[in-house]
Amino acid sequence: MLVRNDGLLGPVLTRVIGMLAARAQCPIDRLDDALLVADAVAAHSPEYSNDRIVEIKLAAQEGMIEFTVSGLRAQGAQGLLSESDLPGVGNVLEQVADAVEVHDGGGADGGESLVLRLGFEA
Repeated sequence: MLVRNDGLLGPVLTRVIGMLAARAQCPIDRLDDALLVADAVAAHSPEYSNDRIVEIKLAAQEGMIEFTVSGLRAQGAQGLLSESDLPGVGNVLEQVADAVEVHDGGGADGGESLVLRLGFEA
C-alpha cells in the first residue's frame, strides 16, 4: 500500500488491519495491539520518509501480522521508533511488537525499512 496523502494513512491502514486480522484469526486483544501499531506508524512515519510518501506492506498469516514500513530516509526507522516512546510507559512499538527490525535499503538515498511483527496463538 502506497499512501501519498498522509491524512488518509491512518484511516486506510486501520481498515486494512481489521480485514487482515480477521483473516489471520487474530484475538481481540492483539487486534487492539495491531491498531496501536497502525496508529503510531500512521502518525509518525511520513515525517521520517522521503517526500512524506510512505509505503506499507502488510502480511497476515494464521498466527501473525507483519508491518513493513519502507521509504524511510536514513535513520528514519530509528526516528519512528523514538517517536513511540511515552513518558512512564516506554517504547510502545517495542513493547507491543514481538519483533522489531531495521533494514538498510542499501540504496544511494540511504533509505531504510522498519519491520514490526505481532504474533498470536491461532
